[in-house]
Amino acid sequence: MSLALALRASYFLKKGIPVMDNEISTQPNETYTHHDEAPAPAPTHPHGIDDVEIQEWLESLDAVLESSGAEVATEILERLRAHATVNGIDLPFTANTPYANTIPHRLEPRYPGDQELERRIKSLVRWNALAMVVRANRVEHNIGGHISTFASAATLYEVGFNHFFRGRTDEFEGDTVYFQGHASPGMYARAFLEGRLSAQQLENFRRELKPGGGLSSYPHPWLMPDFWEFPTVSMGLSPLMAIYQARYNRYLEDRGLKPVSDAKVWAFLGDGETDEPESLGAITLASREKLDNLIFVINCNLQRLDGPVRGNGQIIQELESAFRGARWNVIKVFWGSEWDPILDRDTEGLLVKRMGELVDGEYQKLVVESGAYVRQHFFGSDPRLLQLVEPFSDDALRRLRLGGHDPRKVYAAYKAATEHKGAPTVILARTIKGYGLGEAGEGKNVTHQQKKLNEDELRLFRSRFAVPLNDEDCVEVPFYRPPENSPEIQYIRARRKALGGYVPQRSVRSKPLIANHDELFNEFFEGSDGREVSTTMAFVGMLRKMLKDSEIGKLVVPIVPDEARTFGMESLFRTVGIYSSVGQRYEPVDVNTLLYYKEAKDGQILEEGITEAGSMASFIAAGSAYATHGINTIPFFIYYSMFGFQRIADFIWAAADMRTRGFLLGGTAGRTTLAGEGLQHQDGNSHVLALSVPNLRAYDPAFAYEIAVIIQDGIRRMYKDGENIFYYITVMNEQYAMPAMPGDVKEGILNGMYRFRASENKKSKLRAQLFGSGAILREVLQAQEILETKYGVAADVWSVTSYKQLYVDGNETDRWNRLHPGEKQRVPYVTSTLGDAAGVLVAASDYLKTLPNMISKWLPRRLASLGTDGFGRSEGRASLREFFEVDARFITLATLHELFIDGKIDRKLIDQAIKDLGIDPEKLNPVIS
Repeated sequence: MSLALALRASYFLKKGIPVMDNEISTQPNETYTHHDEAPAPAPTHPHGIDDVEIQEWLESLDAVLESSGAEVATEILERLRAHATVNGIDLPFTANTPYANTIPHRLEPRYPGDQELERRIKSLVRWNALAMVVRANRVEHNIGGHISTFASAATLYEVGFNHFFRGRTDEFEGDTVYFQGHASPGMYARAFLEGRLSAQQLENFRRELKPGGGLSSYPHPWLMPDFWEFPTVSMGLSPLMAIYQARYNRYLEDRGLKPVSDAKVWAFLGDGETDEPESLGAITLASREKLDNLIFVINCNLQRLDGPVRGNGQIIQELESAFRGARWNVIKVFWGSEWDPILDRDTEGLLVKRMGELVDGEYQKLVVESGAYVRQHFFGSDPRLLQLVEPFSDDALRRLRLGGHDPRKVYAAYKAATEHKGAPTVILARTIKGYGLGEAGEGKNVTHQQKKLNEDELRLFRSRFAVPLNDEDCVEVPFYRPPENSPEIQYIRARRKALGGYVPQRSVRSKPLIANHDELFNEFFEGSDGREVSTTMAFVGMLRKMLKDSEIGKLVVPIVPDEARTFGMESLFRTVGIYSSVGQRYEPVDVNTLLYYKEAKDGQILEEGITEAGSMASFIAAGSAYATHGINTIPFFIYYSMFGFQRIADFIWAAADMRTRGFLLGGTAGRTTLAGEGLQHQDGNSHVLALSVPNLRAYDPAFAYEIAVIIQDGIRRMYKDGENIFYYITVMNEQYAMPAMPGDVKEGILNGMYRFRASENKKSKLRAQLFGSGAILREVLQAQEILETKYGVAADVWSVTSYKQLYVDGNETDRWNRLHPGEKQRVPYVTSTLGDAAGVLVAASDYLKTLPNMISKWLPRRLASLGTDGFGRSEGRASLREFFEVDARFITLATLHELFIDGKIDRKLIDQAIKDLGIDPEKLNPVIS
């Protein structure tokens, strides 16, 4: 009797289960009689155990499963693993399961829909998606578009549309779906069948400026604000955004801002897309937070844009290891229903073993070859495998479907995912890129770039998917929509009605704010009464007041990437708490201090850890909640300014595309304000980089009242007036007394500049206008004093709060004048503001010189610009400002030099000033040193 059978018998006897005699027979080859020919010896493995012994172990496990269920079997296996470890057996670690479907066909649920009708609908969607791209490229060569991604994913989407994706209703918030960007033609084609898009719009795919309108290349809410919700084609961003969206949904529920629901967040992505670090960068957050409202569907067609994802490996197994290691629920959908009878006959597990031996490059080759090739190269490795497929013709082998193209397999996976509790789910669905394109590109490396098909290829595609077009019509690639009363259209409408409405669909459902909130900001207009504070501290003071407001307090969402103490926000820990989905299960080490680290289930601060990308994803979720959830949450994301546009500019661009609202706060901003940190941390770039985002208003304020004016106006514009803009505000850590607001300058602050301090010397013939911003404005004020007292120059000081606003206004004015030459010409704000300002013009900022230079064309005279071009240094503020030549002395020198160029002063005065100011003419050039 073998050890396995003995253990099996012992287990059954202990459980009181009868054991048949033939199950524990000690006779060798118990089914053999003298009338039979003796069986061949079982193959022996290197360690001396034969296949019969292995089979008996497997039968023992089957018996336990049958008699006691999976939980008992799991417990036994875990005990065996632990026992082996204790006895010194080094078991190899693996996070992989066999190369097979996770859900066996015997456990698949009944498919609830009309499969034949759904197949016809899916075929029409396929045809119209292909027609969009082919027609567009016939009209305009190389307009682009993608056929192959949707061709591989059509079943993954159609099962979702027909049975899972729930629309938004008054009673239910609906599911959130991040559609794979390259599959957008399929979404348009379905919306055409649904009656939501016209044939003219499809005709103008990728030609949005044509009469009657067209369709954007990819999901862009900015361009199609009633259709798309999320921009997803910058690959890698949507998986991370989806994770933080799912977590933000829970945040809103835990804080009581929306009802608890079973709404899901679906994210569709490609296996090649997972090479982007952002794709997998936050998967441990999803499991840590137990986000069972999150479902990833990875379309594993094994191909990138140029070739295989892992030609020499197995991307699906690699992804399974990553997600299982991160404690996700992993469901693999590899093989279609046609494989089930073959797998059932494989009692020895040889077929699954063979499936796991091939690398992806070999699988890709099998897709494009004949059935005879499949028989020889896949099943031909073992005579026993060939026996499994002996009843199948070569053509039948060629048509064995993969799991991602089988609605029953996909439905089973989706149903299991939506019902899974306690962890997020990833579905790894095996598909073929360019499925259905045949010789035109099915499974080939060129398929991603496929834009056109010849007449024969179009006819084959038409025939394969039974599109009701004759040979002559189909080569014209017309859009096809059945009559309104057809079974297909009626089925589509019925299914979407049952699921709550159409998807994707974007609508703004939030109600505007009511109050003006003057009382929140009035105290900051009055200055700090001699007390030295930084603009960061002033902002935190405003934030603290906003959090207590009866209307907006609950809507404010502070977001920090592990820098709350850096920015002086620790006082908020006690008052509003740090959000944690499980509360606080420990006593913090600083519990006896006033500002201890307080986590709470209803905490308001999103303390994201060291991840600007994750924090930005939370900002996007919060800033788009007005559309996603109908809730006007107001995010304030504060971070080291150097790690904003320089690190996460793509996410900021996505936020702009999504019409996100809120405030980005670039903390410790400027290249010379952050003493000691050096090259990596000192920001002289962000305001220049902010120029590229069209709907972003960027400000570099120097005083508390300026910040108060900007934030109050921003809340009004975004959350009361409903403007689709967001804000970037830089704040510094340098402390000084905050002045009171000098009169009614609110309009100037918002428009970009105002005169902060005029010279008291009205008689001097030497005049200058000095522009200062943010961290450098106080240096400009000091230069004003030096110029007046030492050199008799009367200088006015202007606070330039936003060069970007001045730049935008100047260009908009030029454009209007150019288009309306017969009307009274308009004057740019900066031009009219400086209309009576006499003297030379000098600008100094803590950013690149190009920032002030970009408005020079609208200035009345030549502009001298000082800035911080170059790498940073580890030094104190005074040394940094000297190094970059933006301190009061260099501002003074620049002013005198401009006067010299204009012939107002003698050169000897400049030579003397260089000596008096202690400036080394031979010092290193900061730009290149």
